[in-house]
Amino acid sequence: MRQAVIVEEVSKYFVEWKKKPVNGKIIDRIFSFLRWKRKKFYAVNKVSLSIREGEIFGVLGANGSGKSTLIRLIATLLLPDSGSIRVFGHDVNREELAVRRMINRVSVEASFFKKLSAWENLAYSARLYGYTPTEARPALEEIFKHLELPEEKLSGSLENLSRGMQQKVAIARALFTSPSLLLLDEPTTGLDPKSKIQVQSFVRKMNKENGITTLLTTHDMNEAELLCNRLVIMKEGRIVAEGTPTELKKLITNGNGKSEVAVTLEEVFLKLANEGN
Repeated sequence: MRQAVIVEEVSKYFVEWKKKPVNGKIIDRIFSFLRWKRKKFYAVNKVSLSIREGEIFGVLGANGSGKSTLIRLIATLLLPDSGSIRVFGHDVNREELAVRRMINRVSVEASFFKKLSAWENLAYSARLYGYTPTEARPALEEIFKHLELPEEKLSGSLENLSRGMQQKVAIARALFTSPSLLLLDEPTTGLDPKSKIQVQSFVRKMNKENGITTLLTTHDMNEAELLCNRLVIMKEGRIVAEGTPTELKKLITNGNGKSEVAVTLEEVFLKLANEGN
């Protein structure tokens, strides 16, 4: 099976500056610039993974584990400090524009022109992808129907919509172009239960009918098990486990006489990410 994404030994670090304590002497105040200490920390540390074409691949991890940084690297929003990333054969460093044409991204902090309406925001996005608003409208209306986005909500200022409604508009914006790779960074965070189910159902539908390869980060273990063919668990910038939900469950049930059927993915996450006791 063709590989959609190949990540090989990728690292990304950021620099943090910290002040050293001083004793108040005049000489220390004169040379105060020497108080600053440069510290490098790795958000992603030698990560390798591959995503098969047509699968939904999940990345789980606690806050600060590096999962959102990894998505930004794949999306060309950040450049890796070492290692390589290829999206359908295109290198994210050398073929940035080719990669961007093949992907779309939905993040927890969806960005819009908040004074404009949902339709105006979507029309602007359509033009960026070479569609006129008239050409884009039928596809968008079909998506709105599945997400149950009421027509009357789309004409007013976007800032007046709820957080959940804005997220649905962001998902519609990402999906109407049928990208080869869809990057979903905590897409259902802040949605009510009904909206969450609608979004999850539509992601499955687009994956099944259009074969859209999907990379999903989420804190919702039920969502991960429902949607993902395979998963990785990240901790402190590294991958600590990889496999199908059933394979991950076996990692903590082997040898203890407990069936993986009786184990939840949340238990697996807490055990492997060392978030619980």
